[in-house]
Amino acid sequence: MINEIVQAYENRDLKALDALAVPKVREINANKKFRSALMLSCNNIKHLSKIESLEADCIMLNLEDGVSKEEKPFALALCAIFLSRLQKCDKKLVVRVNALDEGGYDEITYLNQFMPDAIRVPKIKTPAEVKAVHALLKDEIELHLSIETAEAWHNLANLSINKRVNTFYLGILDLFADMGFSQGLIELDNPTMHYMLSHFLVTCRSIRVKPVSFVFQDFRDLEMFSKWIEFEHSMGYDAKGCISPKQVELANKIFVDKEEEIKRAKVIIKLFEMHEAEGITGFVDDEYGFIDEPIYKGALKLLEEHVE
Repeated sequence: MINEIVQAYENRDLKALDALAVPKVREINANKKFRSALMLSCNNIKHLSKIESLEADCIMLNLEDGVSKEEKPFALALCAIFLSRLQKCDKKLVVRVNALDEGGYDEITYLNQFMPDAIRVPKIKTPAEVKAVHALLKDEIELHLSIETAEAWHNLANLSINKRVNTFYLGILDLFADMGFSQGLIELDNPTMHYMLSHFLVTCRSIRVKPVSFVFQDFRDLEMFSKWIEFEHSMGYDAKGCISPKQVELANKIFVDKEEEIKRAKVIIKLFEMHEAEGITGFVDDEYGFIDEPIYKGALKLLEEHVE
């Protein structure tokens, strides 16, 4: 089927791509404990075809920035195709749609039938906008928000209008631009950055929302990226947006709570063995997402390494 997808895309045959996007029932990955959220542009078939082999805990299927206006219809169709191909996935699959006034509502309406684990809305501003999206979204799908406008920052504590609105992403570049701040302030020792990170973190935690720290754009500077995530981890963050596999590797390594990992492994082992006794070796847990034999074996190995 990959060859058909590639051929249709290269021929710019949107009708053929739409025909390949067949809605299927997906097992929703409800895991909220992801450490790395890797951005993938939905018009890159090569990257989309590697989703299952990537190390990232969360895959951000991107339809917004970095996808040209001409490419957006093709990216949307490809996003739907790969969601339908991945009926169950140990990665959390989140679709970042376009801004609501730039086609976001239509994209959400279309994607409902393909059941992404979550929809991420950029350029959000008010609780009223969140309510409108929430009403449109299928009940099983989570709603994530990008905090990248001055209005969203002002309304931060009031944007989680429902328990399904459970993850916020700090879009520092757009946020600073909207506030009139220089991007030169984005330095590790800058007090404004310290305040922004602290306020975002504490506010999110206080309303029971997962805060995901900003994307570090210079993906080649892994030394500085490491310093940022070490600093953020010391503050209390446990997740970061990433744009390269190397960033993912570092984020996964640093954002590890060993006690929590051991606790998680013990629960997975118990859940799997309970289901296995009933002849079930693959299932979805509300808290830990999809669990099967490879995940069970991984949990056993983790306990062997960390528990005496």
